[in-house]
Amino acid sequence: MFPSIESAEKFNTVLGTRGNLRSDGRPIVGVSSKELLKMAFDVDPQCVFVPAHIWTPWFSLFGSKSGFDTLEECFEEHSKLIFALETGLSSDPAMNWRVSKLDKYSLISNSDSHSLRRIGREVNIVKSDLSYKGIWSAIKSKNPKRFLETIEYFPEEGMYHFDGHRVCKVRMEPKETKRKKGLCPKCKRPVTIGVVNQVEKLADRPADFLPPKHVPFKNMVPLDEIIAESLGVGVASKKVQTEYLSLIEKMGSEFFVLYEASLSQLAGATTPEVAEGIKRVREKRLFIDPGYDGEYGKVKIFERG
Repeated sequence: MFPSIESAEKFNTVLGTRGNLRSDGRPIVGVSSKELLKMAFDVDPQCVFVPAHIWTPWFSLFGSKSGFDTLEECFEEHSKLIFALETGLSSDPAMNWRVSKLDKYSLISNSDSHSLRRIGREVNIVKSDLSYKGIWSAIKSKNPKRFLETIEYFPEEGMYHFDGHRVCKVRMEPKETKRKKGLCPKCKRPVTIGVVNQVEKLADRPADFLPPKHVPFKNMVPLDEIIAESLGVGVASKKVQTEYLSLIEKMGSEFFVLYEASLSQLAGATTPEVAEGIKRVREKRLFIDPGYDGEYGKVKIFERG
């Protein structure tokens, strides 16, 4: 992240000498992580460099094939320039709290918004003046009075939560992967090692560990998905869009509907089924088939019948 459009343009120019940035929406450039960080800070010392979705296979910071188990191994003498890490859809702060060496970093949650309806599915909530320095100062502080909380996908819903092999429709928990020696039981090829497995490998704390100084978080299921399941129709259906827009018009924002509206307010604004769906998501009363090897997890709010 850069403090100005000018710095961002300058960085694009520098990066463009190392690869074709126009070839793809997500171009591949042959630069090491350490070198990329140095290039960014050479362009503007006020830039903020955050390793993204740090547990995602194969080659994110702690991905199963990255070759790194610490930031220091990856960024060497430049690692001191990093103060925040992005958790990704397949992990949440609680999973990261299990790794004590990450305590010194702020954990942020950003949407990689591939479509308009996915904007805001992961969010950082800060209390600061609306400036580049103000926002990053609040995040860097790790002070829960300034960096208030994050909003997260249920990590099981992320595409790489468990291990598995999508082609063979095989999903495995870490203990099963270990038992099968990392191979798919159907085709005998190596499976993609997911986030839970990687966290287990590096964790030095139990699953319920709560650091004394931590930024709290909430989990979310997008409102249109709650409406769709509550009404028993597809997310893209006109019925869902009509009910979604009606709720937003009555209450002002999706976040207010999901987290702040009282049950009596919801009861007066939508159907009993949708109100019950929102209530169950708040209470984490869900049935989730975890995602694996690029396949999103499937969240169910209601049991059959």
